[in-house]
Amino acid sequence: MGISGLLTSTTGFITALTNFGLGTSAVKSVVAASTTGDETKVSKVVTVLRRLVWITGMLGTILTAVLSSWLSQLTFGNRDYTFAFIWISITLLFMQLSSGQMVVLQGLRRLNHLAKANVIGLAIGLIISIPIYYIWRLEGIVPVLIICAFINLLVSWYFAYKTGIKSVKISSEKFFLEGKEMLTMGFMLSLSGIISYGASYVVRIYVSNMDGIEQVGLYNAGFAIINTYVGMVFSAMGTDYYPRLSAIAQDNINSRQLINQQAEVAILILAPILIVFMTFINWIVIIIYSQKFTAVNPMIQWAALGMYFKAASWSIGFILLAKGATKTYFWNEMLANFYILGFNIVGYWLAGLEGLGISFLLSYFIYLLQIFLVAKFKYDFTFNKCFYKVFGLQVFFGFLCFTILKTYKTPMTYFFCTPIILTSALFSYRELNRRIDLEALFRRQLNKHKR
Repeated sequence: MGISGLLTSTTGFITALTNFGLGTSAVKSVVAASTTGDETKVSKVVTVLRRLVWITGMLGTILTAVLSSWLSQLTFGNRDYTFAFIWISITLLFMQLSSGQMVVLQGLRRLNHLAKANVIGLAIGLIISIPIYYIWRLEGIVPVLIICAFINLLVSWYFAYKTGIKSVKISSEKFFLEGKEMLTMGFMLSLSGIISYGASYVVRIYVSNMDGIEQVGLYNAGFAIINTYVGMVFSAMGTDYYPRLSAIAQDNINSRQLINQQAEVAILILAPILIVFMTFINWIVIIIYSQKFTAVNPMIQWAALGMYFKAASWSIGFILLAKGATKTYFWNEMLANFYILGFNIVGYWLAGLEGLGISFLLSYFIYLLQIFLVAKFKYDFTFNKCFYKVFGLQVFFGFLCFTILKTYKTPMTYFFCTPIILTSALFSYRELNRRIDLEALFRRQLNKHKR
């Protein structure tokens, strides 16, 4: 976990340095082209995007290979991983090309294909990765990273091909003209990404220098749990949310309504999951990893509280991207990454892994206040009464459960926290049913399977 985390965080930093934020900025361009109903316009935008991801992907690959020896020295304190960086440099091209195909699916709202591409790619990667890790152990890390990136590329390419959009001939002049908007917005996003990945990279290097690679492995494992199982909710919702918000971004009233709806749904879906994680984290860690990883339990419990605030701030933050306010987005994210890095360094210094969890909570509490004020003063954004009701009640349930977990020992915590989980889940179900009629949705699914 430690070696893999350091390799991927390093290549992630190079990716942020070279991808020009196309995975986000190009979605807005594809959405704008698709809303015109002009298939030729869509084909031109997609053609430009596909050329740009080739260029930026190759740039990332070449830069990683050339700097491989220096990256090994910087990351691991020796040159032992030089060839590892040379080999995995190809994954930057694979990932950038795959990102380009995913942008097409997201921008065209082909959400069914996008979901299938993600699930199939991950499933095949998992099936192949397990025997490689079982047989070769540490030597299997680099092959797994390369194979998984290549599989995701093939799967994303297949589903993007099914859209029927083909590349068209386009002159160099038109290529630069069409790509200018993507690159202009993407450049600011890329700078923000560099700062974000850089801050994350510094934290991992700091932890490694303080206590060794094993602590980095625990750190990666802990946040992998919370970011994978909770983060997939953000990923699923953001896939449709960002294009929808981009389509109405110029209307502040409709944007405010959509943001409130998204924030409410995010909290309602996540809250019961977060309380389950806090309560049963010991068993979750043992099942997913092993007894050796239970040192991350306190960190995950603190981070689970932070996820409430991240969900609310995440819903607001998309307005800056949807409106194309790249400079505001950049300065907002730079300020956030500055204090997040500071909190992480101080948190780990004072309280180890648990301090990183506390840092996560504190960071996203402040970030929610920050992004709320930015959106309020620039776009007249406010939360409505319904959101405050949902957010306040679910946060109360979360903090109540957290307090019980810190006060009592198992198995008493299960006895006290289980009713809170059920209450939170029942409240979420009732509120979600009011908004999207879950019962009718379930009936339609059952009837579809019967047919």
